[in-house]
Amino acid sequence: MRMKIALSTAALVLLPVMGFAAGCNYDKQAMSCGAGTVYDADSNSCVETTT
Repeated sequence: MRMKIALSTAALVLLPVMGFAAGCNYDKQAMSCGAGTVYDADSNSCVETTT
């Protein structure tokens, strides 16, 4: 019984730590632009399309 409690406690403690170790990719979010515009990586903004 004590072994089950110890393993459960260890799992509950280690799972969030492993999630933080994986990291977050906040800087890699996709940007959506309005109709008639496209994303320009150089200016980091939406620019009008020219056809």
